[in-house]
Amino acid sequence: MKMNIEKYKVNGEVKLKKKKTLEYIEDAEKKLKKVRKKIADLQNTMYAEGKYSTLICLQGMDTAGKDSLVREVFKQFNVRGVEVHSFKVPTELELKHDFLWRHYIALPAKGKVGVFNRTHYENVLVTRVHPEYVFSENIPTVKSLEDLNDEFYHDRMDRINQFEKHIAANGTIILKFFLHLSKEEQKNRLLRRLNIPEKNWKFSAGDLKERKLWNKYQFCYEDAINRTSTDHAPWYVIPADDKPTARFIVAQTILEAFEKYNFKEPTLDKKLLDKINEFKEELNNE
Repeated sequence: MKMNIEKYKVNGEVKLKKKKTLEYIEDAEKKLKKVRKKIADLQNTMYAEGKYSTLICLQGMDTAGKDSLVREVFKQFNVRGVEVHSFKVPTELELKHDFLWRHYIALPAKGKVGVFNRTHYENVLVTRVHPEYVFSENIPTVKSLEDLNDEFYHDRMDRINQFEKHIAANGTIILKFFLHLSKEEQKNRLLRRLNIPEKNWKFSAGDLKERKLWNKYQFCYEDAINRTSTDHAPWYVIPADDKPTARFIVAQTILEAFEKYNFKEPTLDKKLLDKINEFKEELNNE
């Protein structure tokens, strides 16, 4: 199925308040099954070719559906071909390096797909909403909260752009998805976690504290998306209130991106090709 993926792509300045959070595509789950099989087949060819890697970045407010999207979109991948990383609070070792270090060492090798479920953008999102977190990085130039101003975070975004430009030049296909959830739908999903005993474990009191900072997060997301959506590392704003539709749109975007690269399986060396019949005969005569 071909669809207008460009309408989700950020090509100019975006206003999140003007972007839809709800879209419904009929039979999205059925369509997803077909698309994810095609993606998996193309990834196998990419793996064999060994020229490109792919980095899928997923960001969104709590309950936006990142975890279930990873499960449903990539479930038919060969396990050798996909690696998922979820970046939580930095460890003591990670804090002894620059803010991009832990993301750099988690990048997918050529032939593989890496999924960052929460990404290097946490460093200009969560830390911008909670600037005191930056103090744990022990940066010499940061002495007080006044140092953690717009200039500080915009400089970080510039470095993120440089990081992405560098890895793209080395053969990494970068696709970044913001799962755009409405505040009302987040409320419904949080209530579901509370109302269904089997879902209680997903709930954290911290979710409600972060929800009170909704507008600040929306501002930070909007600013980051506008400053870091580039030709080689585009952002896509995906309506996320309907999970099946969001998963299908993401999968279709990945598929159409893969199809542009015309991955090819490597051919055997001529000496090996000339001996294929010999090898077959040897095996058949065992």
